[in-house]
Amino acid sequence: MIPLLDSFLLRAALAGTGVAVAAAPLGCFVVWRRMAYFGDATAHASILGVALALGFQVPIFAGVLIIALLMATAVSSLSGRGFAMDTLLGVLAHSSLAFGLVAVSFLQGIRIDLMAYLFGDILAVSRMDLAVIWGGAALVLLLLWARWSALLTATLSPDLAYAAGINPKREQLVLTIALALVVATAIKVVGVLLISALLLIPAAAARPFAATPERMATIAVGIGALSALAGLQLSFMLDTPTGPTIVCFAAVLFALTNLVSPVYRQLRAASAQSR
Repeated sequence: MIPLLDSFLLRAALAGTGVAVAAAPLGCFVVWRRMAYFGDATAHASILGVALALGFQVPIFAGVLIIALLMATAVSSLSGRGFAMDTLLGVLAHSSLAFGLVAVSFLQGIRIDLMAYLFGDILAVSRMDLAVIWGGAALVLLLLWARWSALLTATLSPDLAYAAGINPKREQLVLTIALALVVATAIKVVGVLLISALLLIPAAAARPFAATPERMATIAVGIGALSALAGLQLSFMLDTPTGPTIVCFAAVLFALTNLVSPVYRQLRAASAQSR
């Protein structure tokens, strides 16, 4: 297995699939809870994590994870305190990105490819990066598997969650931790500016064909993985930036699924009537 990983294309394909496996189920909760800006704020803050990690000479993953967790926790804590959520998230997302870019400019004697962190550099993924990506994906899936029913109940209705003995704030914290993990693992693949797209688009594309939450998560994983692999192939063939190409392919799939979904619903309704 080790010699096979010498192929940079194979490593890139495994990295893209790993990010899709982690991001797609979490993206379903982002769609259900209407937390798109929440993902943006957490992702934008990761540039500050990159700068701090390089400045203090700690692993990039650790710096990004800590800052992403702090940002997500801050958003959860400040929500409902006099600011509209979209206003709060907009302020935090853009200010944290600006502070991160300024912090990068103060790094002396450290070479940093800022474009790689903004838009990803999946072709430069190493074996260690693969271990981090798949380790993060496993942790995210484990969190979602352990708390799936509670998360669904809290997403459906906080009042129903309280009645069932579930603390919605605790489930929000679980999503916060999972989102921070996804951001920290995905930054190498698609970059800060495109992480939210990989969270949202596969889940949104899967929604018209999902009769159950579990089915939507499963379809979203398939769409995310297909986008990663097909986008990588198209990028190699057309000599285009890989991260944006992956997101472009996912966007095309989203458009196609929404065009096909009315026909699918009609066929399903006809099938139900025939029974």
